[in-house]
Amino acid sequence: MVSWSDLAGQAPKIAEEGRKLLYQYGVPLAYLATRRKDGGLRIHPVCPIQDEGELWLLVGNHSPKRWDLLRDGQFALHAFPVAGGDDEFMLAGTATHIPDHETETRVRAALVATGATSGDDTCFRLSIERALLSLYQPKPGGGGIWPPDYYRWPARK
Repeated sequence: MVSWSDLAGQAPKIAEEGRKLLYQYGVPLAYLATRRKDGGLRIHPVCPIQDEGELWLLVGNHSPKRWDLLRDGQFALHAFPVAGGDDEFMLAGTATHIPDHETETRVRAALVATGATSGDDTCFRLSIERALLSLYQPKPGGGGIWPPDYYRWPARK
């Protein structure tokens, strides 16, 4: 598992293009998949924050995703779709609760600076196990030409 800055050092194209996709609307937007206690899956819209070399989430204290992350930490994150395109960015790994008030305050300030709001939240650091970036060549009239160029980390052998 690595931090965002480690990913950027080892796979700069994935981190750079992935950040563009997460922040394409100004406010960073993605879908977060978590595992329920009974093994079922959930998916939730979230605002992942890249700050000081890490990727963070502030999760509402009464949200089911908070309990999922506190229980086992496993997650998958997928950037919101691109308007008029098909590019994709996905991460998977483990979320760790960070109960440090100063860190939470800094992450909240970084989120609010994008135009989002935050309130009664729990702070999680996202450690990255794998990443996938899919970039499509533009197609006249919109969308992308199949197959895309795939960039994986760690790279497949």
